[in-house]
Amino acid sequence: MDPAQQLRQLVSGYQVSQALHVAARLGLSDLLASAPRTVTDLARATSTHEPTLGRLLRALMSIDVYELDAEGMIVNTELSELLRSDVPGSVQGWAAFFGRSHHWQSWGGLYDSVLTGENAFTAVHGTSVWEYRRQRPEEQGAFDRAMTSRTGAVTDSVVDAYDFGRFGTVADIGGGAGALLAAILERYPRVHGVLFDQPDVVADAGPLFERAGVESRYEKADGSFFESVPAGADAYLLKAVIHDWSDADSVTILRACRRAVPAHGTVLLVEQLLGQGPEPVRTAFSDLNMLVGPGGQERTVDEYRDLLEAAGFVLTEVTETGTPVFVIAATPTETGG
Repeated sequence: MDPAQQLRQLVSGYQVSQALHVAARLGLSDLLASAPRTVTDLARATSTHEPTLGRLLRALMSIDVYELDAEGMIVNTELSELLRSDVPGSVQGWAAFFGRSHHWQSWGGLYDSVLTGENAFTAVHGTSVWEYRRQRPEEQGAFDRAMTSRTGAVTDSVVDAYDFGRFGTVADIGGGAGALLAAILERYPRVHGVLFDQPDVVADAGPLFERAGVESRYEKADGSFFESVPAGADAYLLKAVIHDWSDADSVTILRACRRAVPAHGTVLLVEQLLGQGPEPVRTAFSDLNMLVGPGGQERTVDEYRDLLEAAGFVLTEVTETGTPVFVIAATPTETGG
């Protein structure tokens, strides 16, 4: 591929993203999980226009997402298997969210964000991404499933890389449905968990803990991490939380943790690091996604160190997980933030 071809392919990448989004929302890979199917079968099962569905599948087959078997039936490939909702490492939730109209429309504001430094989502939609989803439960549900999907992709690696067994109680702050906390409790049978998030989020938590057989070792708590978090846990875990927010807001969140953490406690940030990890391109574009969407940013180790120090913590350890995320550990200073 010459440079012009390569660049044209990059420019048209949004077309691939949208095609994958449609396949994920229709659940095509789930429908193909048990047996090959014809376009007619798939169109009937998804209530779609058969000729147009065929065009979508032809485009996806050209990039090795789906293929035809010897009988001309459509089957999953190694790639499309990951668009199933029930497989380890599933990307289905992320693909189904990433192409939703409110999300990709906000990327249309990237030009103005680069000119002004302001958040694109707010400029395009007239409200923050958080308020937009709060008013639209369907969109909030799609986002929650996307976050669960992303957490699932790194959960095992995080639990393998870091020894959570040293803590008696782990409080997962902004933990969503609790995928990471449930995995920690399953791995470490002596650890107790606290799942903390907004009331409507934690109200729906539970199934993951039940499936893991750890429902008796965790409790729910709700509120705003800008104001306070449950006190007295040995570790405060914040996965993909701080990167959503500006420096000022991040320090506010961390100071709420500082007020709650005991002297022997630890704060653990699970975040990507700019310029580090096995997928630096993903992290760099995630940084733009933070600019466009919630208004935060990805950061370097030194930038996280500065945030933690401003909130009354000292960074003590950075643990690689073999994925784009790292576990950044910090302990409280004597004087606080």
